[in-house]
Amino acid sequence: MAAFAPKTILFCTFFLLLTTLPQSRAALDAHYYDKTCPQVQKIIFQTVYNASMHDPKVPARILRMFFHDCFIRGCDASLLLDSTPGNQAEKDGPPNISVRSFYVIEEAKAKLEAACPHTVSCADIIGIAARDVVTMSRGPYWNVLKGRKDGRVSRANETINLPAPTFNVSQLIQSFAKRGLGVKELVALSGGHTLGFSHCSSFQARLRNFSSVHDVDPTMDSEFALKLRKQCPKPNRDHSAGELLDSTSSIFDNNYYKRLMGGKGVFGSDQALFGDYRTKWIVESYAKDQSLFFKEFAASMVKLGNVGVIEDGEVRLNCRVVN
Repeated sequence: MAAFAPKTILFCTFFLLLTTLPQSRAALDAHYYDKTCPQVQKIIFQTVYNASMHDPKVPARILRMFFHDCFIRGCDASLLLDSTPGNQAEKDGPPNISVRSFYVIEEAKAKLEAACPHTVSCADIIGIAARDVVTMSRGPYWNVLKGRKDGRVSRANETINLPAPTFNVSQLIQSFAKRGLGVKELVALSGGHTLGFSHCSSFQARLRNFSSVHDVDPTMDSEFALKLRKQCPKPNRDHSAGELLDSTSSIFDNNYYKRLMGGKGVFGSDQALFGDYRTKWIVESYAKDQSLFFKEFAASMVKLGNVGVIEDGEVRLNCRVVN
């Protein structure tokens, strides 16, 4: 697959929730659509590629969409459902207001309905698209397991459980463990921030009045802190101001981990990974060996994609509404 390195400006927040979603026992298969819709991956890839060429923010947005969908009720495309007069859906919950590029999934779905009616779930489209944006950004490729069904429930109030970028390692480990994911998956999946950007509001607490002892978070590199204070003045009237989570943010690589080792993690939760003995050694190993990071990120994405897969769902005709 051809390499592609789009610029990205939206951060991909992707830590797990505090509620439990067990690993699914539903049978997923990399060849699930081989007979019923053999062109599924080609159609999705071309749609995502074209959208990314037109809008370089698409890759980070699609990857973030995958995480935010899987972390609530499992990978069931509940994030795509629109709110109704009687229900506020996940996409309108505070953490998801900034999730964008739903149109890419909807366009792929429309093409797939024309080619293979009533066959490919919206949940599978998100999973395949997330893999494609990573690969197009020069990251790893993996076989996406398919056969997910779309959920019928989507509640905005459940998004309150998304951890904040201020979480410490113990809180993060606990969140991942409740989804059957270990410490290594935590650190590997955090590497998705290599395609990220954050607005000042998500890290400004580290820059001023951090504690009674320190004005600035002492785990942050001092020159980097000065840079961020200039970019995020107080009061800050530029709501678009922020910082890239990785200096090579258009390329999926291991630079994110190298920055953590230099005290240049933007989120407190990211920098904490280098300050805790349970995760520090993994950060160091990924910073040293990009191929190891790629291998374990891909494996972790497959495992995350298996969280909370439902067996009694449906294949939506329109990703925005239940059938």
